[in-house]
Amino acid sequence: MTRTLTAFADDLWIATGDEEEVRATLRAMGRDAQNLLLFDDATGKQVDIDLRGPMAAAPRGRGRPKMGVQAREVTLLPRHWDWLAAQPGGASPTLRRLVEEARKAARQPSPRAAMDAAYHFLTVMAGDRPGYEAAMRALYAKDRAGFEAACSAWPSAIRDHGAALAGPAFGEG
Repeated sequence: MTRTLTAFADDLWIATGDEEEVRATLRAMGRDAQNLLLFDDATGKQVDIDLRGPMAAAPRGRGRPKMGVQAREVTLLPRHWDWLAAQPGGASPTLRRLVEEARKAARQPSPRAAMDAAYHFLTVMAGDRPGYEAAMRALYAKDRAGFEAACSAWPSAIRDHGAALAGPAFGEG
């Protein structure tokens, strides 16, 4: 799963996308890109990226390099190996399927993870604004109406992004 970033310059939303998309947008802004703050949308935490571009990929090791398969050690109890051996196709395809299922399930943040992401983002962007404490109380109480009321006077970009991060906490999305 690719991480999604959101960039703000002061109270203005600049871009949301994967790291390369955000990097390209910020590069296009050139020297106008001042007072930038970047946030990881999964955690709401502030992040830094290198605007010069992605680093060169590490050389590939053994495995099936064209597919990106990497051989690594897995340590399991004997009963786990027995169960894997009994699965159609064997251990490797079963493990890959289980990992993909877990990744799909992880795409939807839990209500608690959504609360924490909104908290981290709003602490940086709105921590000194009127209604911040009330908004945080409402967020952790899962009180959507109270949260929206407490955020209503904030700049729309901050209010909207905070609400989007908090959405799963209120049963959205």
